[in-house]
Amino acid sequence: MATDLHIGSFTNAMPWNLAERELLWLRPVASLRAAQARQLPQLTKPPRFPPLARAVAVTFRLGLAVGGWAIRERGKPTSRAGISKRMRLAAERLGPTYIKLAQIISAGQGVFPEELVAECKKCRDQVPPVNYHTIVGVVEADLGKPLHEVFKSFEPIPIAAASIAQVHSAVLKTGEPVVVKVQRPGIDELVRKDLKVLAWLAPFLVGRIPVSALANPPALVELFAETIIEELDFRLEAANMMDIGRVFVELGQTGFVVPRPHPELVTRRVLTMERLDGFKFDDVSGMQGVGIDTEAVVKTAMLGFLEGAFLHGVFHGDLHGGNMFVLPDGRIGLVDFGITGRLTEAERLAFLKLMMAATMNDTKGQVAALRDLGTLPADTDVAAVVVDLGLDGPPLDPTKLEPEELVAELQRVIKALLGYGARMPKPLMLYVKNLIFIDGAIASLAPNLDMFQVVTDIATHFAVTHGASIAKQLGVAQEEWRLDLDGLKAGFGVDPTERDQLTYSELQERRKLINKRLKSRLGPGDILS
Repeated sequence: MATDLHIGSFTNAMPWNLAERELLWLRPVASLRAAQARQLPQLTKPPRFPPLARAVAVTFRLGLAVGGWAIRERGKPTSRAGISKRMRLAAERLGPTYIKLAQIISAGQGVFPEELVAECKKCRDQVPPVNYHTIVGVVEADLGKPLHEVFKSFEPIPIAAASIAQVHSAVLKTGEPVVVKVQRPGIDELVRKDLKVLAWLAPFLVGRIPVSALANPPALVELFAETIIEELDFRLEAANMMDIGRVFVELGQTGFVVPRPHPELVTRRVLTMERLDGFKFDDVSGMQGVGIDTEAVVKTAMLGFLEGAFLHGVFHGDLHGGNMFVLPDGRIGLVDFGITGRLTEAERLAFLKLMMAATMNDTKGQVAALRDLGTLPADTDVAAVVVDLGLDGPPLDPTKLEPEELVAELQRVIKALLGYGARMPKPLMLYVKNLIFIDGAIASLAPNLDMFQVVTDIATHFAVTHGASIAKQLGVAQEEWRLDLDGLKAGFGVDPTERDQLTYSELQERRKLINKRLKSRLGPGDILS
């Protein structure tokens, strides 16, 4: 039995005992995070003159994309699909930084136009790998030893090659199977140049290309900078692994497994970790074939993510099928902790308020919580927003609106939000895109899941397990927190008197109907967001 499970949700195999080893790479993490926070404003401030050669290359590629779209597709039914494809191709030609940006957009379903998300998904795992001998050079330089002195074997063909790094299977000299994540040489300098170019270019793109207004180009550059800078130092990623593993232990959440980072073989550009094996997250038949309850897997994913965010302010910020798999015992293995959500105490409390207000159908409380998260300016009049958005009346059922009524309502709401200065801050962006991934996972893993019941179960778990603590933190009486199930049903656009359950499959059918109605009324140049 492993003896370091009190500090992290690790495997029982224990290839090395983290509780008994001093992690020297962990010492500078706090100062590294502070230094990065100081650098960010300068990296995202539009420079007067960007790095010239890179700016010319980027402007040329993006100009070709937008120009080609304006000539060939603008105003046609293929308008948004056309600009999305051209932007994706431009990102691939511009290299790793822009591919990484596209990958972040690819996880933003519901935030960015669906055509852009679909195109950007094609950027995943399509980055050509770095030459093996170059990778060996990076590993040997960072570890300070020849490869053969550290590893018994090191596979030359990577398991995965991504924009920032690639991952290789290996076996340590002591016999433990590991995976080794190695940073692409020169990527640090390239990313910093590209951020300067993007910061310079972003203001010129506002309103000129169809991307989400609530995640406008300058805001997207800020979000991108915050995420990618941390990914450039693997000591921070290893620290994220330790923190998230600890959070699961403190929550008593046994449904997740985090690989152990090696106590010594972690540097800025090299991350050696325990190897985990399991089913891909979408391998439904494989999991069910060995008796894994896929519905339970989905519920575990939802609860673990929400508890980490609401109660500890730390959560895996990039959930997708490539970063999650299911072990033979049904637990969820998490990998790739480069993007990790870290909330300030004020943000965490705002998330708690948002959850409580949502379960109580308290519209004003939800708007106030979103304001506190930074979605709206701090001086926003919450009551005015509620009235302007029409949130003070009964919820509308979008499936019962005429297509032109539905489009007009969406345009009205978006115009009102933009008028209030609405934006998508980083914590909310990561939170939303994780929820969107989990939502999509339900489609394959648990299509018959009753959405009313699962929300009820989660709300009950929080109330029973953490209710007293949450009430104290928010300064409310615990007995005031009650689930408003009728309000929840109305929020789904369902008459509370008509039905007691709504399966995920039925919810999907409602969404398809809404999308069909929207598309029937949107012209080729219409942009809702």
